[in-house]
Amino acid sequence: MSQPTRERLLDAAQALLDDGGIEAVTLREVGSRAGVSHNAPYKHFASKEALLAAVAARELRQKAASFHGDRDQPAAERLRDSLHWAIARAVAHPNRFRLIYGRWPTDVAAELVRAAQEAELALIGLVAETQEAGALPAGAEPERLTAVLRAAVQGAAELAISGHLSLDGRARPEAVIDDLLTLLRGPE
Repeated sequence: MSQPTRERLLDAAQALLDDGGIEAVTLREVGSRAGVSHNAPYKHFASKEALLAAVAARELRQKAASFHGDRDQPAAERLRDSLHWAIARAVAHPNRFRLIYGRWPTDVAAELVRAAQEAELALIGLVAETQEAGALPAGAEPERLTAVLRAAVQGAAELAISGHLSLDGRARPEAVIDDLLTLLRGPE
């Protein structure tokens, strides 16, 4: 069974984004890469921004899925693994990372807004579950604690991408997150 045209267009846009950044993504080139007519992308996306919003939304949905993870695994391990996955994903695909966390116009696609909210709620839920398990401070508001973790992950990822944080030494971005989680957990 062949892949639906919209998904082929998203795959093509994602590949162009990965290879050359936002500037490399044009609706015409996306259509060409997807093997469809040059007008086909316009039937699915009103503009380049709408296409990029859909690419970002798809990436955010994958991130939300990682926060749900394996329910048989303890919450603290799922949180750690999810944060490590987010960093690895950002380092492997820096243009996607910057697309997601860059500035968006106020009229962004509803799909992107929903995906961002779903990812945020999934992470807040995992943080709250980790607090209930005693692996994060119980008195902190889950939303604020989530913001701290997101800032640390995004900062560590950006520093690693730009070469200001060692990927193979003691200051690997994942180690920074492990240190933060240990500090937040406090003495045992």
